[in-house]
Amino acid sequence: MPEKSPVELTRCAWARGDLDINYHDREWGVPLHDDRKLFEFLILEGAQAGLSWTTILKKRESYRAAFDNFDPAVVANYNQKKIDELLLDAGIVRNRLKINSAVRNAQAFLEVQEELGSFDKYIWQFTEGEPRQNHWKTPGEVPAQTVESEAMSKALKKRGFAFVGSTICYAFMQAVGMVNDHLTDCFRHSELS
Repeated sequence: MPEKSPVELTRCAWARGDLDINYHDREWGVPLHDDRKLFEFLILEGAQAGLSWTTILKKRESYRAAFDNFDPAVVANYNQKKIDELLLDAGIVRNRLKINSAVRNAQAFLEVQEELGSFDKYIWQFTEGEPRQNHWKTPGEVPAQTVESEAMSKALKKRGFAFVGSTICYAFMQAVGMVNDHLTDCFRHSELS
């Protein structure tokens, strides 16, 4: 049987434009254990609050340039001059609270690494180190938050992280593969099961 072309594949309904489709097909829901990439998603998910994920994907390369390729050791040391420069950067979301939270989150991220050896080890405890395999049939079944994302949110806030509400934490969990929320008819669901 011939393989289906990318256009013919059944995928999650939110993956419509080329940028979303590429992200859906290659990254979303893939278990991620690289600390720098985990930091990137933590910052991007916080930046996305109140906006569409497509908006953030369009700005992703600008974020990588503006935030020193998401090196938490560099971001943690941003001073007011650097923050003021970021507020003028049209390539990113120019929100003072979100930019300040990225700096604070980098500092808290480094504290977790120092204490536990890696952020990966810390964050994956919320799913006991394994991706949760969900079996949603419709987009309406997919939750915006869960008991696990609420626990993660509370724990991160206690450690000084910001822009880590339960809904943002659940979106983070989806993005980094802590949960498989591809719908059951999506070709990626079985690939990631």
